[in-house]
Amino acid sequence: MSQPPPPPPPNEPPKEGFGAPQEPPPGGFGAPQEPPPGGFGAPQAPPPGGFGAPQPPQGPGYGYPQTSPPPSQPGYGYPGQQSAQPPYGYGHPQQPPTYPMQPQAPQRGGGRRMSGQAVIIVAAVVAVALIIGGGVLYATSSGKDDGGNNSSGGTGGTGGKKDKGGTGGGGTTGSNGAEKVPADTSSKVLFQVPAPSVAAGSSVTTVGSWLTGKVYAKSGNAEVDGYDPDSGAKLWTIKLPGPVCSASRHVTDAGRTAIVYEPAMPTKSQPSHGCSEVAALDLAAGKELWAKSVKSGDQKISLDNVTVSGDTVATGSTSGGAAFDISTGKALWSPKPTDSCYDAGYAGGDKLVAVRKCGAYVSARQLHIQTIDPKSGKVISEYKMSPGIEYASVVSTNPLVVAADVGDSAGDGSGISDFFSIDNRTGRLRIRISAPGKTYAAKCDGISKTEACTMLAVGNDKLYIPTEEHDGTGQYSQTNEIVAFDLGTGKQTGQRANAGDGYTISPLRMDGTSILAYKRPPYDKGGQIVSIDGTTFKETKLLENPATRSVRDAETSMLPDYAEILYGGGRLYMSAVYAHKPTGADDKEYLAIAFGAR
Repeated sequence: MSQPPPPPPPNEPPKEGFGAPQEPPPGGFGAPQEPPPGGFGAPQAPPPGGFGAPQPPQGPGYGYPQTSPPPSQPGYGYPGQQSAQPPYGYGHPQQPPTYPMQPQAPQRGGGRRMSGQAVIIVAAVVAVALIIGGGVLYATSSGKDDGGNNSSGGTGGTGGKKDKGGTGGGGTTGSNGAEKVPADTSSKVLFQVPAPSVAAGSSVTTVGSWLTGKVYAKSGNAEVDGYDPDSGAKLWTIKLPGPVCSASRHVTDAGRTAIVYEPAMPTKSQPSHGCSEVAALDLAAGKELWAKSVKSGDQKISLDNVTVSGDTVATGSTSGGAAFDISTGKALWSPKPTDSCYDAGYAGGDKLVAVRKCGAYVSARQLHIQTIDPKSGKVISEYKMSPGIEYASVVSTNPLVVAADVGDSAGDGSGISDFFSIDNRTGRLRIRISAPGKTYAAKCDGISKTEACTMLAVGNDKLYIPTEEHDGTGQYSQTNEIVAFDLGTGKQTGQRANAGDGYTISPLRMDGTSILAYKRPPYDKGGQIVSIDGTTFKETKLLENPATRSVRDAETSMLPDYAEILYGGGRLYMSAVYAHKPTGADDKEYLAIAFGAR
């Protein structure tokens, strides 16, 4: 884990007004404001001991506010139906780490049930049971492998023709990418969105942000709001009955995405109502297309994650997975009451991948990584991980890369000890890459979110991950690098992008064949967005934020390891994943900050 930065030297520049000296956007919502006392944008729950300091575990989602409740609400946002599994990272008995089994061809048979009559939607169905057993039969279909050269991002979504925005931003970059170098790389503050009001001592999740050509959309307190990407003027609001629990990072060509939310607002007596509602959103029109729930008997299932692939919305849980047509809400498949395995989660984008869990006991439990047809749910290919690996995260669906903490050996709460490069077409393991937590800084939460990996990217048939921070050349300075692993051989390519003294660099997503990365600034600089050529690793600066103290304080409260960062079209959006009442009367917190080239 990163070491906490030292106190700034005594000659640190004085505080200045947020975004000064700038002309505010004319009349737009959220135009730059004078900062309150204490500087703009108090940190969003910074870790004890200063930013970047190691944090103690905070429940199953340690290290990931995107998927974890704030400390004051241990049960908030978690499914009402609790799994019998022990919490992640707490030393449950497992077999020693072993290399994965050889893949087995999926057998023909049952598979995911097609739901021509929407049998489970907002209606009682036969009970979904987790039956102790060893296997499950699948129907298979052929699939075409597109060569594994499409891209995926860490805070970004899996690349692909239909993935224009999502929590990964939009477009592709580099020599064949969409992101171009502006005439002036110095940025200005475009707008800021104040944090929503919440009751004292409580917090609400605000996970989910998307960027299209016409709107920047962000989850608020039981709502999703659309803003003009340049001025911040509010374009529309979608009201929800409860907080957003999880959000797809993918957006279709038509500007549609999906979320999971609670059916009611938390109360003191009932801090969580379960994440039972899945909905499709039209970001272009600013409306909810439909909302559904999945039932086991007469009880709604609490859903753990949601994704979009093609025109399919897929959502997983400990009771199984379900899928719907994104336009109509028609059910495509649903949990089977006789199934001894269940789809714990899905990852989307170019392809749809299921993480299917089999076995009732930890020592015998096995994860099946399946590439499936997004319209029928039929299995195209399957890879079986070694028994005892409890959780896995899908880093990229094309090429298929999965991360896991084998034997809880990472030791840093990152959820990653190894990456598995898998052939989408055959289901065979290409290579396993060891990535010790003490050496590398990427993070995943495979407990419930399936594709909640940050600070890494996949493209050019390579995996790009940052190293942990280490001493720089300057006094008290820290720095790190991005390194590349070949997904065919598992070896480092020798390519290395240095952050620069005092900076810390993290991949965001791919832009064509280039890597887009964010550089956390030292005490006297603003953060940067850079493009790294996938072949030469030459770095090109695309954006540099103001170095004023108030702006920098706000920026460093929303960094890649615990916030959402989108970059597209020369604009940078940083947003918080939960909101809480400010600690002091004079403090002011922000939901999102937008920067753009001058």
